[in-house]
Amino acid sequence: MSGFSTARQKMVDGQVRTNDVTDRRILDAMLTVPREAFVPASRQALAYLDLDLDVSEGGAKRFLIKPQLTGKLLQAAEIGEGDNVLIVGCATGYLAALAAKLARQVTATECDPALAAKAKDAFAALGLANVTCKVASCTEGDPSTAPYDVIVLNGAAEVPLEGLLGQLKEGGRLVGVSAESRPPRAMIVTKTHGEFGHRALFDAAAPVLPGLERAAAFVF
Repeated sequence: MSGFSTARQKMVDGQVRTNDVTDRRILDAMLTVPREAFVPASRQALAYLDLDLDVSEGGAKRFLIKPQLTGKLLQAAEIGEGDNVLIVGCATGYLAALAAKLARQVTATECDPALAAKAKDAFAALGLANVTCKVASCTEGDPSTAPYDVIVLNGAAEVPLEGLLGQLKEGGRLVGVSAESRPPRAMIVTKTHGEFGHRALFDAAAPVLPGLERAAAFVF
């Protein structure tokens, strides 16, 4: 086993399973998708640590969220094999690659063109044909491949997400971290009969996605 495959096994056993992620499909995806392939070479040694990993190289900071939170959000999303999925703010694409192992089709958005290009390269290198990455702001999603069965945020939002919720299919769900109030919590929003039901899942912190920050209060 390579050092990375050993680290991957330790990540799944020590960070993911121990945080109540029991879905076999998710565990298998996390064991097979190489997280180091989505990390700049200078930081690959950190790829399997229990942290939000900065993958930006210059520009605004962008992150892969912690492995255990990644697993828990995917489990909450209950992605089915026939589902059409949107990953918002994918950075270099790790969460989208995992979703591609679970879903029929995955669209990922990223506002930084350089990171979006890295995501595309990583998907191609891994032979993932059912995932695409588009350059778009986190607020706009991708209406061209909507509606979605599942939308997952690769991070937190401090503002309401009307634009994204409008791209959910009836019976669809959006999963991510809501930092609108304290403490931040993982949330699931489900669309039923055109209405949106919000439910808190568990306390969780993640970096806020660009464009989903609370507007700075005006100070005289």
